[in-house]
Amino acid sequence: MKKLMTMTRQFRDDENGAAMVEYSILIGIIAAASIVAVIAIGGWVGSQFSGLCTKLNSKGLSSDGTTTGSCSTTG
Repeated sequence: MKKLMTMTRQFRDDENGAAMVEYSILIGIIAAASIVAVIAIGGWVGSQFSGLCTKLNSKGLSSDGTTTGSCSTTG
């Protein structure tokens, strides 16, 4: 009986599994936040380039009214 009590105390006091679960949850949260940040920044950068392209196309008129350059987008 004493051996069983000793084993149950060791099992109760062993925190390796709990630490692994905590680190796994932390890594998951960091990964999710990183993905959201990359998607958000990517959308913002894309809209900035689209706005720049529009501005360049509207300002890039030659004297005869034709455009001197164009922004082509793929996607």
